[in-house]
Parts: sequence; C-alpha cells; structure tokens
Amino acid sequence: MDTVDAERRLPERTRERLRNRVTSTGERDELEVTAPYTGERVGAVPLCTAEDVQTAIERARAAGAAWAERPVEQRAAILQSVADEMLDDRAGLLDTVQLETGKARFDALEELLDVVLNADYYARKGSDYLAADERTGGLPLVTTATEYHDPVGVVGLIEPWNYPLTLAISDMLPALLAGNGVVLKPAEATPFTALRAVELLDRAGVPTDLVQVVTGRGETLGEPLVEGIDHLTFTGSTATGRIVAGLAGQQLVDASLELGGKNPAVVLEDADIADAARGIARGAFANAGQLCISFERVFVDQRIYDDFRDALVRATERLDVGASFDFEPDVGSLIAQHQLETVQAHVADARERGATVETGGQRREDVGPLCYEPTVLTGLPADADAAREETFGPVLSVTPVAGSEEAIARANDTDYGLHASVWTADTERGRGVARQIEAGSVSINDGYLGMWASTDAPMGGVGDSGIGRRHGRQGIEKYTETQTVTTQRGPPLAPVDGVPKRWIGRAAQAGVEVLRWWRRHRPGGP
Repeated sequence: MDTVDAERRLPERTRERLRNRVTSTGERDELEVTAPYTGERVGAVPLCTAEDVQTAIERARAAGAAWAERPVEQRAAILQSVADEMLDDRAGLLDTVQLETGKARFDALEELLDVVLNADYYARKGSDYLAADERTGGLPLVTTATEYHDPVGVVGLIEPWNYPLTLAISDMLPALLAGNGVVLKPAEATPFTALRAVELLDRAGVPTDLVQVVTGRGETLGEPLVEGIDHLTFTGSTATGRIVAGLAGQQLVDASLELGGKNPAVVLEDADIADAARGIARGAFANAGQLCISFERVFVDQRIYDDFRDALVRATERLDVGASFDFEPDVGSLIAQHQLETVQAHVADARERGATVETGGQRREDVGPLCYEPTVLTGLPADADAAREETFGPVLSVTPVAGSEEAIARANDTDYGLHASVWTADTERGRGVARQIEAGSVSINDGYLGMWASTDAPMGGVGDSGIGRRHGRQGIEKYTETQTVTTQRGPPLAPVDGVPKRWIGRAAQAGVEVLRWWRRHRPGGP
C-alpha cells in the first residue's frame, strides 16, 4: 500500500468531513492516525478536552429527550435503515477499517456483518424487551404490578481499536433503541472508522446531536465522560477496566465491561481432528490474534495429541499473511509497535524456557512492518508469559492432557473467563464439559463465530474478563431504568382503627400461609 492507495481508500475530502463530526468546541491539538500496513500517516483528528466531553454530553442529553418520546417502532425502523446503510457503504467501511487496523479484509467483513445482525435483531426484538410487563402483585386479585423500562439518559461508550466498527456501533444500537443519547470515545488508533459509521447513522435517520463523538486520549477524556453519563460501556484491557470501573463506582454509574481473556480450547479424544485443527486455527489467528474471544491455549487428550498437533501445524501453515485490500490474505497486521513487542517478548520467553516453536515465530517485515507469523508453541511451561498473560497476538500453545478432567482444570487455571471451546463427536458430553469451564461463553465444535452471531444470547465474561453482557435481552435492558407501578384495589393495606394489632398479625400470617399453598398448587402460577 502506498500513499496514493491510502488517499484512494480514504480521500482527504472524506477525512475532513469526518473530522468535522467530532464534538470540538475550539481549536485543538491533533491526534495523528497511522496505517499499520505501512506506518504512513492516514490523517488527524482533534485531541478533545474535558470541555468538549461536557458539551457532547449536554447535546446528547438534549437530543435524547425528544428521541425518547418517539414510539419505539419508529426507532426500530431507523435501526433497520442503519443495517441498509452499512451494507450500501460496504466497500468504504471495509477500506477504512483495514486502513486503520491493518486487519485482513475477511476480518473486517465480520465486523460489518455483526453490525447488520445486531441492528436487525434489536429492530425486531427490542420493542418486546422495552414493553411494559405485567408482574405478579403481592395479593392476588387485589394488587397489580407493572414493570416499565425507561432510558437511563446518556450512555458513554469507550471502545477499543481491535474491532472499531462492531464494538462501537453494535454496542450503541440497543442504547439508541432504548431511547438514550450516546457519547462515543473511539480508540486513538481508529477514529475514522467510528466517524464513518456514525455518519451512516445520520443517513439512516438518527437525529442530529443524538450521537456525539469525542476523539483523543483516554487518560484525558475518561474521567469527565464517566462523571457526566448515566451508563458506561467499556471494552478493553483488564488493567484499564479496573480504573474505569473505579471511576464509575465513585459516580454510582452502572457499567458493563468486556475485558481481557486467556481463552482455552479443549479437544477430547473423540473429536474430528481435521475439523478441530481448522476451527481452532481460525479461532486463534483471526484478526492476527487481536480478538478478546480468540484462543491462546489448547488442551488436547494425549491419545490424539500427536495427530492433532501435526494437523494444527498444517492448518496454521496454510494461512496466508498479507497486507492488502482484497480477500486473499487470511492474517493481517498487528496494530502497533507495542503489540508487536509483546508478541515477540512472549515467544522469546517461551523459547528461553524450553518451548518448541512448531511453526511461525518470526516477524514478517517483508509483508508489513508490524506483521507476525501465526505461531504454534508446544512444551510451554505453565509459568511462561505466553501461558499466563494475555498475548493478544497470533501465538497459540498446545498441551497434552490425560483426559477431560485435567483439560477442564487446566482451562480454568486462569484469572480470566471470557470464552472457550470444546471439540468432541458427542455434543451432549461436550455440553457437560462446557458447563464445567468457567467462562461467559463456550462454543462446541466451533471457534467463536457461531457464538458471536447468536445475537439473542448474552455474551460477556466472568472473573477478570469483565462484568455485564452484550446481546439479547440483557444487552438492551442494561441501558434502561426499571420502574414498578403497583395498584391496590379496595382499601389500603394498613391496620384498621380499633382492631387489635395481634389479631391483624394473626390474620396476616394466616393469609400468607394460604397464599403460599395456593401458589404451590396453582398450575403454572408464580
């Protein structure tokens, strides 16, 4: 990719139009954006300030008040238009994602399709989740209770560079449908992807000012953002997540956090070796391993270990590392020098500790300055950096185990718990193993795509992998405040003047005992 090609992918006039979408109330210093494929300058966006954040929140709150008054069906129709706009601008979006992240084009396409699936899902199902819900009252035939879902107000999104389209927009869509305004802080490395997507929201009919974008550094913008919003969604590292969660706690702001992972794959002795090797290679090296739900550890039944290792090496070596805007490369670039240094350090530490590099283990400067070969390690000691710390790069270790019990124990030997997979010919057995793995999601006989595309099912982590969920009912209800309204028929539930309270107490106890009996014996009753 040369300068002319970069200009063609994201022309200067487009960059200028997009940067004007940033909420900036005055002259600001600039944040440079570079292309991982070549290291060349892509463009610049404003380094926003705390003042800009405050302005963005005020604008989003004002626009959100009118937006929340619209019927939910109108808001849902706009979400379907968002899906249409994303598909119509497919080529431009994929180019921008690749330009800023250096990922392979198929990985960029996964992002685009995820946004479309989420838009379609919440447009179809979201109104059901937001509808008033009749609940069981305290006393049958006397008390009624209704649960309502109201928007929280302004939702703040702090999103990462590795999936800058899907994590910004797919997290945003249910917040919008719920009636909220949004302030988005994209990663420093990928602002133009977020801005291009938000521009498409405008075209789809999302009201002016409802979605605000502030660009710049997290250490400058994070605190004022958390101080002014009503719900925070953060995706990023566990270390930063702890800081953000602390800020949210101080403000009593609810937060959902998807953080790091050290995700395991378990291969049982009856697994289809070829399928498992191909699926795990894809699940480990997608987006050059820079995916929170990708695999970094594989535990294989020792009875098939040799055959599986060889099949995995072959599957890995078939992957093409490239830096182009077509669909040929399987694995693209790492995002930045610091990410490359982490990968190199983990592989070097593994070698020093006696691990074997079965394939890969080399930087590919002939392809791009930040490209690194997909790497398979064996004989990795349990205390090595690549065994304990999140690499977030194309490095995968493979370890033999005596059986499923040891595999489960090794899989759970981590502070993280985001995603895992189990490979077996017996899916019922696979579910049993999956239920013993401490992770927010587990895929059976698949890497991650089936789980990721299951927009009706909640997704998130346990332990150091975060709190809260995206997708499904939980993915939209977190952006609402619930209100319960009860109605009492007849006189209020209060002591009657002139009646001894001990009689009232006995009557109340007898009534509760009857109520318990009735609820136990009533078919289908709560």
